[in-house]
Amino acid sequence: MLMNPNKDTQLCMSLSARPGNFGLRFHNHLYEQLGLNFYYKAFSSQDLPGAVGGIRALGIRGCGVSMPFKEACIALVDELDDSARAIASINTIVNTAGHLKAYNTDYIAIEQLLNTHAVPKESSFALRGSGGMAKAVASALRDGGYAKGVIVARNEGAGRALAQNLGYEWQAELGDLRPQMLINVTPIGMTGGPQADHLAFDAEAIDAAETVFDVVAIPAETPLIVRGRAQGKQVITGLEVIAIQALEQFVLYTGVRPTNEQFQAAVAFARDK
Repeated sequence: MLMNPNKDTQLCMSLSARPGNFGLRFHNHLYEQLGLNFYYKAFSSQDLPGAVGGIRALGIRGCGVSMPFKEACIALVDELDDSARAIASINTIVNTAGHLKAYNTDYIAIEQLLNTHAVPKESSFALRGSGGMAKAVASALRDGGYAKGVIVARNEGAGRALAQNLGYEWQAELGDLRPQMLINVTPIGMTGGPQADHLAFDAEAIDAAETVFDVVAIPAETPLIVRGRAQGKQVITGLEVIAIQALEQFVLYTGVRPTNEQFQAAVAFARDK
């Protein structure tokens, strides 16, 4: 961690309903390893306009944006990068001399993971969720050539809109569908949440799937991932998502891209607590 802060130290932060330590440890580890005069702190807030206004007023260099603020922040920034405008959801704010520009590095992370895990393009999928992160995931699926999908969301308005915008079907519940890939983009299974010990999909659907993907990062081994591993499924974890999107945020904030070895060391350090 930064041992000698001074008047030139640049601050970065995150906004989340349930702040965790991963981003703080990841970014600060890399700042130290690369000799950068930065410091990162995680926050939550009940006053989103005030928090974003503080980024501008105090000259905070960058801010990571997590659930449930990814769409609400849009009206509070000055400019949207193409990555954010295309899906109307942001996860990163960069402050340049008081000008706030928003990006979406979640999309980049999902795109990379589908490729590195070699998930077949012809796979059918069900995506549970309809918020900002769901938009990023569904858009990456569509742009990646995954055509056979259904959005599962109890919020009919948001679920139908997301499905229609991207050319997918909508259902309130999975029902009897048994798609080849299951993707959870809700807080189900998240540490500290009311459904921390719940499965995001029925056990029968998990057992019938080929790939199980959970964007929940805390814990990395959610009930969905644990069940998927136990049944021998290919799994993609939220830890993988948060690591890649954090790397891209780091580059936006600092202008420096770590080596793969430095990146992997930062992920290992961030996972320890």
